[in-house]
Formats: sequence, C-alpha cells, structure tokens
Amino acid sequence: MNILGYLQKIGRALMVPVATLPAAAIMMGIGYWIDPTGWGTGSATAALLIKAGAAIIDNMSILFAVGVAYGMSRDKDGAAALAGLVGYYVLTSLLSPGAVSQIQGIPLDQVPKAFGKIHNQFVGILSGVIAAELYNRFSRVELHKALAFFSGRRLVPIVTSFIMIFVAFVLMAVWPVIYNGLVAFGMSIKDLGPVGAGIYAFFNRLLIPIGLHHALNSVFWFDVAGINDIPNFLGGAKSLTEGKAVLGVTGMYQAGFFPIMMFGLPGAALAIYHTSKAENKARVASIMIAAGFASFFTGVTEPLEFSFMFVAPLLYVLHAFLTGLSVYIAASMHWISGFGFSAGMVDMVLSSRNPLANHWTMLIVQGAAFFGIYYLVFRTAINALNLKTPGREDEEGELALAPAATAPGSTAELAQAYIGVIGGAANVVNVDACITRLRLTVNDADLVNMAGAKSLGASGVIKLNQQNVQIVVGPKAELIADSLRQQLAGLVASPQVTAPAPAPVAAAESPDETVMLAPVSGVVVALQDVPDAAFASKAVGDGVAIRPTGRLVVAPCAGKLVSIFNTNHAFAMVTDSGAEIIVHIGIETVKLGGQGFKRLAQAGADVNAGDPVLELDLDYLGANAVSTISPVVLSNADEFGALTHVASGTVEAGKTVLYRFKKP
Repeated sequence: MNILGYLQKIGRALMVPVATLPAAAIMMGIGYWIDPTGWGTGSATAALLIKAGAAIIDNMSILFAVGVAYGMSRDKDGAAALAGLVGYYVLTSLLSPGAVSQIQGIPLDQVPKAFGKIHNQFVGILSGVIAAELYNRFSRVELHKALAFFSGRRLVPIVTSFIMIFVAFVLMAVWPVIYNGLVAFGMSIKDLGPVGAGIYAFFNRLLIPIGLHHALNSVFWFDVAGINDIPNFLGGAKSLTEGKAVLGVTGMYQAGFFPIMMFGLPGAALAIYHTSKAENKARVASIMIAAGFASFFTGVTEPLEFSFMFVAPLLYVLHAFLTGLSVYIAASMHWISGFGFSAGMVDMVLSSRNPLANHWTMLIVQGAAFFGIYYLVFRTAINALNLKTPGREDEEGELALAPAATAPGSTAELAQAYIGVIGGAANVVNVDACITRLRLTVNDADLVNMAGAKSLGASGVIKLNQQNVQIVVGPKAELIADSLRQQLAGLVASPQVTAPAPAPVAAAESPDETVMLAPVSGVVVALQDVPDAAFASKAVGDGVAIRPTGRLVVAPCAGKLVSIFNTNHAFAMVTDSGAEIIVHIGIETVKLGGQGFKRLAQAGADVNAGDPVLELDLDYLGANAVSTISPVVLSNADEFGALTHVASGTVEAGKTVLYRFKKP
C-alpha cells in the first residue's frame, strides 16, 4: 500500500473514535441548556450530563488508541482494540515525567515539558496504528504446544507491550522534537489569529477530496499543538475555570463553518438546480434537496460537495476560499459556536447554552448573507463558464444522473449491485467506510464503473490512484460497506472470481488419467530450482513450481479439498483416483502468519478444476516472503507413473495444462 493509501486507512480508522463526539456534544449541550449559569452546580441533572460528556472529551487520547487499533485491524477484532489500550498505557507510563526522570537519571524539574503532554491524541493514534499492525502480523501465529494458550489473538497484546518499550525509548529522543514542531506550527497559525483560522479552514476544504482533512483537523481541534478547540469548547465552564479557554476566542476554528454548512452550501445547491437543464430539473432537485438538507441539519457536506467537486473544480476552489473567508469573519467578530460532530443545526442548538458560545445568533445572520453569496457566485460561474454541474452534462454524462430511486431497494441488493460496479469480487482487496464514503482498495481502479456508481445513487467517485477508490454514497456508507464485506466473504464463485473453464486440450486422454491445470498464473520453474531442499529433492513429491503473476489461486483438478493450512499459504487435495496434491504458495510463507493470503474456499469442500481457493496479495508476498515460487506437487507420486506433458514458460490459472499422470 502506498503512503497516500495508508494515510487514508488511518483517516478511516479515526472515524471510529470521532463518532463518540456527538454523544459528548448532546449530553453536554443539554446539560448547559438546563443550567446555563451554574453549569451543573444548580442542577443535578445538568451536572450528570455535563460530567458524562466530559468523560468522553477528557479521554479522547485513549479512545483514539482503542478506536484506531480496532479500525485498522484486518478483521475488526476486539483483540486489536485491547492491544491498542495496552500499548497506550505502556507508552504513556514510560514517557511520563517521573519515569523519564528515573530512566534518564535527571532531576524531575529538568525533564522537557513535552513529556508532561504525553497523554494526547497523537500518542493515542500512534499506539493504535502500531497495535493494529502487530495484530495484522501476529494474530494468526501458532506457538509451540507448550505455549499454545498464547497463540493467535492472545499473543498480540503481549507483543505490543514489548514493542512499546522500544517505541518509548525512541520517543524519548524524538517526542520533544515532534511536540515542539507541532506546537510551532500550531502557534504560527494561532498567532495569526482570525487570518490563521481562515487559512486553516481553506485547507480543510481542499483536503476533503482525498480524505486527509482529518489529519489537519487534529492539529487545531485536538490537543496536538495545544489548541484543542473542540474539547475546550465542549468543556465549557471547566475549560474556563481551568484557564484552557478564552471567551470569544476558543471555538474560532469551528464557528465560521456554521454559515457555510447550514446556509452557504444549500445556496450552492439552489444555484445548481436553477442552472440545470429543464428536462433534468426533477432529478437534480431530488439530489440537491437531500444533500442540502443533510448539510443544513447535520453538517454532513460531502454528498453536496462531491456533486460538483470534480465536474467543476473551479467551483470547489471558490467554495474553499469562501469557507476560509467565513471562518475569518466569525473569528474576527468573535461570533462563536462550537460543535462535537459538525457545523449543522443540531450542533448549533446544542451549543447555544454553552458558556463559551458568544454572540452565536450572529452566525445565522452571517449565514443568510453567505446563502446569497454562494447562490450568486455559483450561478454566475456556472453560466459564464458553462460548467457541467449536475443536470448540465452532455448526453453521456446525463445517463449517470439516474435518480437514486432506480437503485436496488435494500442495502443488501445495493451492495450486490456495487460489486459489479467496482469490477467484481476479484478486483476488491479491502472495503471500508467513513461517514459518507465507501473507501475501497482495489487491484485496478480502471475497472470501477463511475457512471454505474452514479446510477446507483452515488454522488461521486474519486480514483486517488490505481489501488484506492472512494465512492460517495451518503449516510448509508457504513451499512453498505458492512453488506459488501459480508457478501464478498461469501463469494466463493462468481463470474468475476471463478477461473474460466479448461480448454478442450485439458481433457483426459483416458479414464484413469488425471489432468493438472495451473493453479495460478505465472512462469513455470523446475522443481529442482525451488529454493527449498525438501521440495527441490522431491522429498515432498514430484511436480513443478510456478512463480505467480496472478493473484487468484484455483483448484488444479477436481477432488476434495481435504485441508487448508490455518495460515492460508498452502492446501491439499485428493482426487477420485487417490492422487494427493499439495499446492504450496511461496517458500517459508508459514512465517507470515496468514498475511498476504485470503481464503476463498473451505476445507472439506468438493471442488472442480478452476474453482477459486485462495487470493494473494502479491505486493506483500513479494516484499516479505523468502520466495514467491510455489510448488505444485503430487505427494504420493510413487503410486502413479511418471508425469507427462509437463508445461514450461508462461501458464494461465485454470486453463493451461501443468502436467498429467495416471496409475500404471
């Protein structure tokens, strides 16, 4: 996975802990509404709600460690979340000022101030990422029988605790530099005051298309650079009394988003509707009304933004500029309102009684002005430049604007339809989701049908590179992703996964002959050239090997799939004639613990030649396996005659005859 894809993965995982913020916002918002002057001192109910919400805000770093570890784990397992928590506690304990003083042998008052800020979201994210990677690597490892209890998932928290000791020593040198750098960056923006807030908001919108705005948000919204805007605002009275918040200042990195999300973008939606072709207005209206309402009510803007982001990028740059302008104006005028989720009406109402809300009603006035600005700017630009916004596309593009009502009814049906749109099950490596997007890792992004996705109701399709694709589907993204994962896990055979039927040449020449097809596409390697003594000496059996170039591994002949190793790197088959076949992918790949392999069939199943059995991550195997050369051997060759028609050169999975054999 490339760097961009990996950052995308972290961004997706961050949505898990961030999803807890609305709960904190609702509880604290209602608490401040009940007791706007006493902030809990005058009402037991208000105190209960405020403290309950603060329990979430005050422990965001722990939530990040647990949530990121869970979100980035291969199969979203609780053991990964536990490892994230273990890693966080070990790391923060070893990097606490007292521990640093003891380990380094320096007086406590000489310990760098950075270690007093070690309980932060950055360290939480780091702990979660490391724990998830260790889970993905070690969760399928089997130890010696004497230590079998600690195998698999139980091994991960143990390994994490030891790895974190090493990480702690690295951070003892690195963390002060990182911390001081982040603080310097944050302070350079913070010192610019409202101008800095506007610059932040401009780049916040520009990063939306690639999903990296979350990384920027963490600097200004959470305690990475000392700004901590959201927790300090939600903390209200507590933040004020502890000196963490300043009335009229804290919240300025949030307030200006309300006029944009509640008013500006709906104004843009109205302009897009008014400039659409007459025959398309009904369809465009259904899209714009739904997207505009989502933006106004909840602050979820992506369905609307993605409707024009790529078809009219100039409009999106104007949108980013206007967002920066709005945040600058609100910060300059000290019109403050904050949010726990996003800048929609729900959060505005909940924050209205927060002690830090300052002249918040002026944001509504500002919003009314921005509604008009957005409408005029968008309508003028669309008409003057003939931009192909929704409803203005050429005939081919208009086909992509099929109303969402034509999409399949249930989530399961919609997910099934998306499998075809994204190139079939064979093209899918990983499925994930954030609030409004399907985030897909695929083998070939060119196989994703953009028009087909839009015909299913998607607002947009983003091809970040050849392996990473995002499809904006709205608030049902997580439900569709769950259904996609379930259906893909059950797709043992489909038109996209099942290998083609063998060519006529593969037919047996006599009833007692067995024809072995290539189980994987690649280049044939003589068995004696396999870099493993057991295979090269034919101690395991006779046959040939293949250096894979394809990722799908199929059954080489008909028979029973008697076993698949728990690490998925090899499988064994028995034919009706009693031939015992072993397909072993790579050399010493058992040490990979299952990483790089995906099982597509189950042990004990009766299979035909060409049925899918495994799926390979060739990039991972190429980087981590001793060798990808894969022996395909007849283990009881002494019961059969010599192999005949042994292939050479390039072979194709499920098509090319690899060799033949029959009983004497």
